[in-house]
Amino acid sequence: MLKQLSKFSCILIWVTMMVASGSFISADEKETPEIRVGVIGLDTSHVPAFTKAFHHPSDDNMRGFRVVAAYPYGSREIESSFSRIPEYTAKVQEMGVDVVESIDDLLGRVDCVLLETNDGRPHLEQALKVFAAGKPVFIDKPTGSNLGEVVAIFRAAEHYGVPMFSASSLRFGRNTRAIRGGSIGRVLGCDTYSPCSIEPSHVDLFWYGIHGVEMLFTCMGPGCESVQHKSLGDTEFATGIWTENRIGTFRGMRGNRPGYGGTAFGETGTAPAGPYDGYEPLVAKIAQFFRDGEPPVAPEETIQIYAFMQAAMESKNRGGESVTIAEVMQAAQAEADQLLDGRLGK
Repeated sequence: MLKQLSKFSCILIWVTMMVASGSFISADEKETPEIRVGVIGLDTSHVPAFTKAFHHPSDDNMRGFRVVAAYPYGSREIESSFSRIPEYTAKVQEMGVDVVESIDDLLGRVDCVLLETNDGRPHLEQALKVFAAGKPVFIDKPTGSNLGEVVAIFRAAEHYGVPMFSASSLRFGRNTRAIRGGSIGRVLGCDTYSPCSIEPSHVDLFWYGIHGVEMLFTCMGPGCESVQHKSLGDTEFATGIWTENRIGTFRGMRGNRPGYGGTAFGETGTAPAGPYDGYEPLVAKIAQFFRDGEPPVAPEETIQIYAFMQAAMESKNRGGESVTIAEVMQAAQAEADQLLDGRLGK
């Protein structure tokens, strides 16, 4: 009897060691392939942050991914971006990511793509290569440097039938998502704020105001019809009129540390929008998107966010007069026609 117990104990110890070492893996786990992620653009702090989140997931939805390859460029003109490339290249290499010499090389190694280039101007050219290769892609902010480029990118994705989405991490903050989910009933109005540095090569609010504007649209939903905008010193202030006379405002600030936030006004009460809850809620949404191909934000809403910001700049240039979303969309559609002329394959 003692010999039988001793033999059983040895088997139990062996099994425990095998499980602890990972040698015991279920048949389902063995058959689940790792999803290989590629990165285009190493000029933003988002890259090491997203890579860390994928490699050390905080929830089950983010497991099974590995960032395996990255192409560094990226802006070659905006100093605040290209000066970061050596630092972030070194950081991702320390995380086991191979740095490659071309986007074509990267696309041959990966299943899906994070287009992280901080400069929105190369995005259309880069995205067209990703779409032609049939790889699902998340395009980080700003989607493009102007509304015409944004429309062209979404139109090209539709042409190739490739899943894509673009969003600020501020969309997925806990409080903001609760408002969108109906925590205060139908939203009647909303005021948001965020930092708002400006890059002259981009539409004013695209570069950093996107964060506060995305929060605004997350709370209000689509349906903005016109925008008026004032730019005074270090403050940008945009007022949008939504359907049924709902009003949403965005205040962008420079020269201090305003943070990210706002207030939404609903049928059943008011609630705070924001603050910034980190990158992981966004990375979790990206992971789910890479698995199922379903964008967590409708293309029409994202395009309207950029139309709001384009209309704000047009309003500023016209001394603060009201500019309709329809007007800037008409111009953007014409520009997208030119940008895509002869460039879409079968």
